[in-house]
Amino acid sequence: MVEVKASIDGVKGFQVAGVHAGLKKDDALDFAIIRSSRPCVTAGVFTTNTVKAAPVLYNMERLRTNPSQIRAVAINTVSANACTGQQGMDNSRQMASLTATQLECETHEVLVMSTGVIGMQLPMDKIASGTAIAARLMADDWEATADAIRTTDTRPKMAQVTLLSPHGQYTIAGISKGSGMIAPNMATTLGVIVTDAKLTLEQANQTLKSAMDASFNKIVVDGDTSTNDMVVLMANGFSGVTLDASFDVAQFQEALTAVAIKLAQDVVRDGEGVTKFITLHITGAANDEIADKIAHTIASSPLVKTAFFGKDANWGRMVAAAGRSGVPFDPDKAQLWMSSGEELFEGDKGLLLFANGTYADYPESAAAEIMEEDSIYISLDCGDGEGESVVWTCDLSHDYVSINGDYRT
Repeated sequence: MVEVKASIDGVKGFQVAGVHAGLKKDDALDFAIIRSSRPCVTAGVFTTNTVKAAPVLYNMERLRTNPSQIRAVAINTVSANACTGQQGMDNSRQMASLTATQLECETHEVLVMSTGVIGMQLPMDKIASGTAIAARLMADDWEATADAIRTTDTRPKMAQVTLLSPHGQYTIAGISKGSGMIAPNMATTLGVIVTDAKLTLEQANQTLKSAMDASFNKIVVDGDTSTNDMVVLMANGFSGVTLDASFDVAQFQEALTAVAIKLAQDVVRDGEGVTKFITLHITGAANDEIADKIAHTIASSPLVKTAFFGKDANWGRMVAAAGRSGVPFDPDKAQLWMSSGEELFEGDKGLLLFANGTYADYPESAAAEIMEEDSIYISLDCGDGEGESVVWTCDLSHDYVSINGDYRT
């Protein structure tokens, strides 16, 4: 098992800075730059929302034309720079240009990310100030950098793995932000993962996609997919370690996925108003795709999520959600269990709530005890095949409504 740290010591060839550019009040950190001392092979995954923010469109073009020469990522908060028209596109390019000038590289070597309110133009004077301040303070303060990209997040999110391969030692590290507007196929998530391993462009693209399918595409907070979601993987090769054999790729993939899962789970744990972290494990579906569809339907159900907040073991809502998922599901074959914690031990699935199409005659006191826990594990066996999926979600509380009711105003 890969050991993932919740902090970042540093990654060879990378420097970072998180600063106050005047975007937020009270001197809060609100602008960040991540820079490599040499060009990086870079892969990216982006929101599936057809309404894509200007920085998403800008970065997609950059990675289409210049994926092996990326040197830096600049990130602003407060304004999402989404639905901002041609001016928004021009501002994304200018943000990249301002960053490139300060870092003494080319504009096409810089990616940009934005997070915040949709429809708000970037305050370019403050963006310019942020690039200048951050460029002067480039160092190894990853915590400040992770802090500077937060919106409604309550804490920074970081992860690091250091590996010893047959070719030497290398590191994978990442930061992310996200708290609300979180749904599968990306979320309101900005993520930057860096490594000093040397990757081919094909390796970068394949390993990032696989890692995202097992992490950021497996989380749900509220079921909304944002306009700004993106995660990039930057590999500068500074360690000299290459992935020459299938073992090397597999080792890197396992570690990258572990970093991504840690960051993705942290997004759920820090969800807006969250009081419970819930693991949904679907087994016995006809195939993995069907299992995934059932898991995501349950995870996104407001009725299921509010029941968890109310500490009500309302198994009927989960079974009903599975039944409306749009894929084959036979309640007469299904069994539903609940247990406390984030994983199962020795095959014990916990308390059986539902089986053979009806209530499993469990003691309500046992269910109530589990529902008091901060972390709950739900197992649903569909009894129909070998398909399997794991999705991480949370409850839906009064605080979520309060946070989002006046987010813009």
